[in-house]
Amino acid sequence: MKILFLSTFSIFLLSAFDPADSSAHYDKILSHSRIRAREQGPNVCALQQVMGTKKKYFSTCRNWYQGTICGKKATTLYECCPGYMKMDGMRGCPAVAPIDHVYGTLGIVGATSTQRYSDMSKLREEIEGRGSFTFFAPSNEAWELLDQDIHSNLIDNVNIELYNALHNHMVNKRMLTKDLKNGLTLVSMYNDQQLFINHYPNGVVTVNCARIIHGNQIATNGVVHVIDRVLTPAGNTIQEFLEAEDDVSSLRAAAITSGVLDTLGKPGHYTLFAPTNEAFEKLPRGVLERIMGDKVASEALIKYHILNTLQCSEAIMGGAVYETLEGSTVEVGCDGESLTVNGVKMANRKDIVTSNGVIHLIDHVLIPNSAKQVIELAGDQQTTFTDLLAQLGLTSSLRPEGQYTLLAPLNGAFSDDTLRMDQRLLKLIMQNHILKVKIGLNELYNGQNVETLGGKQLRIFVYRTAVCIENSCMVRGSKEGRNGVIHIFRQIIKPAEKSLREVLKNDKRFSVFLNLVKDADLEDVLSQPGEWTLFVPTNEAFKGLTDEEKEILRRDKNALRNILLYHLTKGIYIGNGFEPGVTNILKTIQGSKLFLKTVNDTLLVNELTAKESDLMTTNGVIHVIDKLLYPVDVPVGNDQLLTILNKMIKYIQIKFVHGSHFQEIPLTFFTSKFIVEPNIKVIEGSLQPITRKEEKPGRKITKVVGGATIRKITQGTRVIEGGPELRVFGEGETITRVIHGEPVIETYTKIIDGHPVKVTEKKVTEERIIQGPETKYTRITEGGRGDMEGDLKKLLEEEVTKVTKFIEGDGHLLEDEEIKRFLQGAGTEYTKVTKVIEGEPQIIEREIKEVHLEEAPVRRPKPPKKAQGTPRRRTRLVHP
Repeated sequence: MKILFLSTFSIFLLSAFDPADSSAHYDKILSHSRIRAREQGPNVCALQQVMGTKKKYFSTCRNWYQGTICGKKATTLYECCPGYMKMDGMRGCPAVAPIDHVYGTLGIVGATSTQRYSDMSKLREEIEGRGSFTFFAPSNEAWELLDQDIHSNLIDNVNIELYNALHNHMVNKRMLTKDLKNGLTLVSMYNDQQLFINHYPNGVVTVNCARIIHGNQIATNGVVHVIDRVLTPAGNTIQEFLEAEDDVSSLRAAAITSGVLDTLGKPGHYTLFAPTNEAFEKLPRGVLERIMGDKVASEALIKYHILNTLQCSEAIMGGAVYETLEGSTVEVGCDGESLTVNGVKMANRKDIVTSNGVIHLIDHVLIPNSAKQVIELAGDQQTTFTDLLAQLGLTSSLRPEGQYTLLAPLNGAFSDDTLRMDQRLLKLIMQNHILKVKIGLNELYNGQNVETLGGKQLRIFVYRTAVCIENSCMVRGSKEGRNGVIHIFRQIIKPAEKSLREVLKNDKRFSVFLNLVKDADLEDVLSQPGEWTLFVPTNEAFKGLTDEEKEILRRDKNALRNILLYHLTKGIYIGNGFEPGVTNILKTIQGSKLFLKTVNDTLLVNELTAKESDLMTTNGVIHVIDKLLYPVDVPVGNDQLLTILNKMIKYIQIKFVHGSHFQEIPLTFFTSKFIVEPNIKVIEGSLQPITRKEEKPGRKITKVVGGATIRKITQGTRVIEGGPELRVFGEGETITRVIHGEPVIETYTKIIDGHPVKVTEKKVTEERIIQGPETKYTRITEGGRGDMEGDLKKLLEEEVTKVTKFIEGDGHLLEDEEIKRFLQGAGTEYTKVTKVIEGEPQIIEREIKEVHLEEAPVRRPKPPKKAQGTPRRRTRLVHP
């Protein structure tokens, strides 16, 4: 009856402390272990034991499926879960372990050495009596691992030393593992010594860094947790330990210099990886002196060795990343019994517990990136780059007090031909991989330009999953050091030297394509500034076409433009900038879409393999293909053209729709900019000879007259400056319509002295649409009167009622009285310029600033009214 009562009572206690609703990691891991062992019978737990050791763990899912702990192979064991026991002839562990007082429970869990020492020290009577205790009981192996001198001293003085040592393992209340929260501090029953609890996500629970290996064994007067080592009192802080230990005197000096030592004397839960004096002696002397002479670097060095969490070695079952006080991270792991930091075995003494943390002595100094020079940030995959910098004498140009950005290609980017180049050329290449400012990864933006040590300008392209500089894209691994940043690149960076047109012209592979571009009047697109991506078919794509068929292509200029502009898209898209395996959709200038993706570092364009990609130019990038591209959604309505296209394009079915026409594509999608210095000089009473100027289609001219700037864009306009030509405009001959656009506010960012600065610009445009056949008008400028007076009289006799005078963008109609004033010599002298506008209706866009050259005030005319009766003719006089 008594046995039945005890069994029932123990089941009640276990259910009362059921951890199912608890967030304690230990209990969750234990539950998983029971699930893994369910085929072995009830209440069986699966454990992993590290081969060659006695260490056993209720392991995490990762360790379980990897079959390793701390990099070592682990075997699987099946044991009764805590609180249960086997019965003869039955599967699993169907019985509940008998419940007893704490002293008897020590024997149940196998902590017989602790039980014997409790008897020897007269502690037995206390732990058999009334109370509610938590006993962290060292296992038998833990007593064997204790230092022999300490062990002997305890045994020799059982009534005081051993009694106090055992009391230091006890708390005067029951604490189950679910109550042992991470960071909790308990007070032991010896001299109020502190016991520091850590409860880790992998299920490990430690007390002063001793691991609980068998928890929650319920007793009638408390609970017993078996631990893997004997606890020693933790009285000093980390600072006090450093001040007392001679073996860490170098670390102590560095901590004092950096001002970090006082931090280690404050309350907290720190982990210090403390390099020994021998570790500091391994450093190159120049490196240590430089760091110690730089307060920022020395502070970063010391803080890099400190974690703001307490990490006991027994809780580490695999690699994990932790943030340091310096701000960056370290990887702490294990290799068998050894502790590793950043993958290197270096701990020679572990788990020195203090009142504000734990210390692990290591035999290497950890140097963070923030304390390194930028050249020291390069890793094993950038050794060719750093070796070349040293060989070419460029390392010395990276001064410690400077700020730089290194664009370091991987070792594989340097071919044998590159390494055999003339040293002077190679030096220029390497200089273009060094920026004179420090630009971190998060400071780079699309459209940014940066200057290299060699004086070249490099363009930045930011895509969805990539950042590229010119032809080369970054790989992971950017680092920031004391005097700079290093970014890692796939290829050697090649600054662009030539325009799209120049690259095509210099490569015979593209001669047919370039000739067609000329025939379509698109050559200026390839030579003017801009940002384009051009997919260029080689001559192979046109192989088999006869001269007659090429002529048919040329004749239909609208069709030719549609085909060619399907190969052009706005923006610069680097092949390696595309997310691998994902289709990227680009809209072409023609209007249809291109579909691009990269597979195994190869660019596919509409599923066609690019033969070469990322040929950089000053105004874009070229991707080379061997077939002509054609938009699948655009039908052809001409039989001859369809035959020609089918001859070249066999990878898609081109639609034929009788009578369909290609859309017209106006050449308004691009503009260019260049400056023309003023060519008009005012010489009193004479006419300065003027050189003829021609404006090509799409060009933008800037003239400065009288201190104001006038910009205008013209299409098909020829300017001939010389003698005046006056012409009467008949009704319906020309119509001029002026449309004033809304102001455009543009905001962009420029890098000035390494810092981004926002710049805002305001642009005002006006469109002048001139329709009709060839039209001439005369511009009157300062410098001579000529025969103007007689010409005006002649015009007035021919029923001219109004004369328009344009003065650098300010046009208005003059009344008859004002014309007479001009005839009488009022105002300044004028030189004549005739401007001829030919062909189809044109659009002239102008940015206008008003300039008034007349000496006498001119009153504003009233808007002209429609003439009644006989149509009147108008003469327009134009002032530049």
